[in-house]
Parts: sequence; C-alpha cells; structure tokens
Amino acid sequence: MSRLSLTLGAFAALIGLSGVALAAIGAHGGGGGLAETGAFFLIVHAAALLGLVGAANAVAHQASRRALLISGFGLGCAVSLFSGDLAARALAGGRLFPFAAPIGGTAMMFFWVCLAAIFATSAMRRE
Repeated sequence: MSRLSLTLGAFAALIGLSGVALAAIGAHGGGGGLAETGAFFLIVHAAALLGLVGAANAVAHQASRRALLISGFGLGCAVSLFSGDLAARALAGGRLFPFAAPIGGTAMMFFWVCLAAIFATSAMRRE
C-alpha cells in the first residue's frame, strides 16, 4: 500500500473516531439532533473512505489511483468541515464561520461527483 493510501486510511479512522465521540456526546444529552447528524455523516464517510482506500489499491492505472485518493482527502475535509460546524452549533452555540456547513455539504457533493467520474473513466479505460 502506498503512503498516500495509508495516510487516507489514518485520516478515515480519525474521522470515524470523531463520529463516535460526537454520537456519544449527543446520546448523553449534549447537542441533540445536530450532534447526531454530524456524527452520522462522520461515521458513514469514514467507512466510505476506508472502502475507497481498498478500491484505489485495486485500480491499476496510477493516475486514477492518485485521483481517487486525492478526492478521498477532499471528501474527508469536506465532511469534517460540515460536521465540525454542526458540532460547534450543537455544543458551543456558535458556528465555525459563516456558511461553513453549506460549504462543507457542497464540497461533499462535489467530491462524490469527482469520485463517480474517476470510477467511470477508469471503467471505460478497462477493455
């Protein structure tokens, strides 16, 4: 496995850890629905990123592999921004900065589209 794959795997694990911690806080009376929503997004995306690491290592084309991993990092940063803003609202009563959640949510959608395009072009490259 490449260093980039291992680094994304470590990042995904930290995102998962953050999701579990935020879920625990939400379950024990802190933050309510916003904390639970943020935790859900973190945990689901952590699993998706770990799957992406495995998928990227199965792709033969080096440029496609690198594009998948870079998009994975973008997706991880986007979900961290989105969920971080929800956590800040739930636990601190304020936002990270104006429009942080919408920026993070839009970026998540963008990186999911990027991943779809990379997988599609990789599939067309195979004959």
